[in-house]
Amino acid sequence: MDGDRQGWRSCVLAGAVFAVCMAGTTLPTPLYGLYQEKFGFSELTVTVVYAVYAFGVIGVLLLAGNASDTVGRRPVLLAGLGFAAASAVCFLCATGLGWLYAGRLLSGLSAGLFTGAATAYVMELAPEGGASRATFVATAANMGGLGCGPLLAGVLAQYAAWPLYLPFLVHLALVACSAAVLLLLPETVRARRPWSTVRPQRPGLPAQVRAVFPPAAIASFVGFALFGVFTSVSPAFLAQSLDVHNHAVSGLVVALAFFASTAGQLAVGRIGVGRSLPLGCVGLFTGLALLAGALRWDLLALVVLSALVGGAGQGLAFRGALAAVAAASPPDRRAAVISTLFVVAYAGISVPVIGVGLLVGPIGLEGAGLVFIACMAALVATAFGYLLRRPVRAHT
Repeated sequence: MDGDRQGWRSCVLAGAVFAVCMAGTTLPTPLYGLYQEKFGFSELTVTVVYAVYAFGVIGVLLLAGNASDTVGRRPVLLAGLGFAAASAVCFLCATGLGWLYAGRLLSGLSAGLFTGAATAYVMELAPEGGASRATFVATAANMGGLGCGPLLAGVLAQYAAWPLYLPFLVHLALVACSAAVLLLLPETVRARRPWSTVRPQRPGLPAQVRAVFPPAAIASFVGFALFGVFTSVSPAFLAQSLDVHNHAVSGLVVALAFFASTAGQLAVGRIGVGRSLPLGCVGLFTGLALLAGALRWDLLALVVLSALVGGAGQGLAFRGALAAVAAASPPDRRAAVISTLFVVAYAGISVPVIGVGLLVGPIGLEGAGLVFIACMAALVATAFGYLLRRPVRAHT
């Protein structure tokens, strides 16, 4: 009993460290308008600055996504916290666009090291038989942390001094506390090797994972694409089309999507993986339709509903995808396989977002958003049909 209590305590503490790291990746979201005023760049530049983060994540996942399987979870996570701290310093020192690119790239490197390693670490720290609850802790820490970033920055930017500095100072303090916590937690990889043995991994999957990976990957791609648009261009839409200039409100709207995702993940335990993936696709499709209505009629209520419904759908789909893939993966390849899933997910954050940025100039923000929605709706409908024909079953 005491061992179970200690295991869950370690599991939750690791989840808190995970959340702190991910909060740093979305911290600049409600601040992009202020940076635009300060440095004078376009909406396309905003999407590129945002997407640089995703390229950093993908690069790390491909080059070192399996590093924690080799050198241990804690060394990789400590390195991730180091990159998170360096990212915050770049934003604190920002005197031009180059600092923002550097900060976002370092933030991506941090998230890339954390995604696979922290997810596996949280699940391994849980007591035996706690796989379902541990999966929720990991995915909730990921999405909850992403939601806390814009909320924290928005509130501080609106109601406190130094809007472009205080959020990053607070995050630096949280990163320092997280490093101290991490040093107290146990290592879960027993057969560790030096960093020199880490080799880049090619995208690939063990044979036993291939049957469940396609629908999991499609659902993850669409869900993260929806989040990518929310976090990169929704503050601009709120300001330009709805005349909402309150940074706290902008941060809250983005945060709602991530918090709704956490609620959707919590529901998977009762719904089951087999049903959560198709239901998640339905939620994503509905969220996209609501977002289309918001763009067409300039209604804040529809933006909020889109965040809630689309976020819940993303949570259902993503936790179901993660549970299915993790359950099918051999233990010595789990972090690498999870990293591969995140490569697909972060491709969803980067490529469609840059596409929206490229279209804003010729057809406007509304037109670019509607093109994005049409493409993602077609993709999620295809995924839904795939899942109806080939249901995914896994332990949650």
